Amino acid sequence: MKKLTSLLVGLLLAFVSVYAQNSPKYIFYFIGDGMGHGAVMGADTYLRLVKQRPDSLLMMQFPVAGMITTYSANTPVTDSAAAGTALATGHKTKNNMLGVAADSTAVKSIAENLAERGYGIGLVTNVCPDDATPAAFYAHVPNRNMWYDIAMQFADSPVNFLAGAKLRGAMNGNRYTGLYEQLSDKGISIVRGVENLSETDANRIILLNTDSIPNQLGFTIDKPDGNSLAQFTKAAINHLEKTSPEKFFIMVEGGNIDHAGHDNDGPTVVREVLEYDAVLRQAYDFYLRHPDETLIIVTSDHETGGLSIGQASTRYNQFPQIVDRQHKSKAAFSQDCYEIIRSGKQISWEEMKNILRQNLGFFSESKLSQDQEQRLKNAFENTFINKRGKDNVNLYSSYPEFADVAYTIQNEIAGYGFTTPKHTGNPVPVFAIGVGSEKFGRPMDNTDIPKLILELTQK
Repeated sequence: MKKLTSLLVGLLLAFVSVYAQNSPKYIFYFIGDGMGHGAVMGADTYLRLVKQRPDSLLMMQFPVAGMITTYSANTPVTDSAAAGTALATGHKTKNNMLGVAADSTAVKSIAENLAERGYGIGLVTNVCPDDATPAAFYAHVPNRNMWYDIAMQFADSPVNFLAGAKLRGAMNGNRYTGLYEQLSDKGISIVRGVENLSETDANRIILLNTDSIPNQLGFTIDKPDGNSLAQFTKAAINHLEKTSPEKFFIMVEGGNIDHAGHDNDGPTVVREVLEYDAVLRQAYDFYLRHPDETLIIVTSDHETGGLSIGQASTRYNQFPQIVDRQHKSKAAFSQDCYEIIRSGKQISWEEMKNILRQNLGFFSESKLSQDQEQRLKNAFENTFINKRGKDNVNLYSSYPEFADVAYTIQNEIAGYGFTTPKHTGNPVPVFAIGVGSEKFGRPMDNTDIPKLILELTQK
């Protein structure tokens, strides 16, 4: 019996040893831009209380969870360039710098390292593919706004598939830079819209949205035209399964979570996290088909907005049903307001109340206090009657005073608290499943994640 027991233990240890030596062949790296703990909890609370789902977000069901610090080399509050560089290369750098160390020396990303080991590389985002997070995996520039240089560095990178809204380096002011022809000369196929992918059999593809104007694919709540992050992610998986079936690495960024956080638009943040979690299921379904060969990591580059679930207005409560009452993002509503102002149209308070009913549920599903209604009316008169309203400008958007007040009140009713329209230094979550995932279940720094990925693939 002792011999049999020893044999079984030996076999078990041998099995564990062999399994531990496996390297992930397929790596999915999900980065929810601006997705802090508050954003994740906001989406999960919505599912639990509104949809009454017994299970959590998919990412929260992963067996491994941890958190990471996000500070940059020169400040406790990082920007996306420094944070993207840390997540892509394992090196700290200064805010605004991309793919370089703090001393401006170029540092190699995990995408570049993995390509040398035979991995196919795909990068997907719902903002611009030359934006900070995706660009950190292939570019090395002292300033994140060097979009033309970033695109040209992509041409010389080993990335096989890049997808996003548009390439900003195509224009320098009103002048076309000739970027698309230069990329084509490098053997890169530029495709607009997933429906046109069948027209190319190129190994290297840049997939852009069918509408080349916006810097992002549009918020889920606004039901935008064109392609979606889900479609881009599916296209990336299909392309790499075809061109690099033995092993590949795909990074998927949910950039609109950050945009909504900058807008301090609680319900839109929640919808973007829900959409991102739905996109994650594509990677999870792939994992279910290849459980012994796949690693999925979900994290964020930083937290945006200082979002809390519950604020002073709701005391110890939160009302996620407001998410379903809101039918337009703060950014889209602001554009509607600007169009009214530019048109010179005279709009009455009663007409505006009807617009608020349709878009935010005010005066119907959501009852406003006397103070809230008076604040709204004062902002309405400043913005549309007296024309003295003050615009609130942030990193990506501008809002007329009326829109800013209306969406602040929406957060008060729902119980979404924000401390800033910018980033914070709060830690962000990490979720993981698959080969080597156990290494990510502890407090870490953002620079540790790419180092652990490379360590796993060296086995």
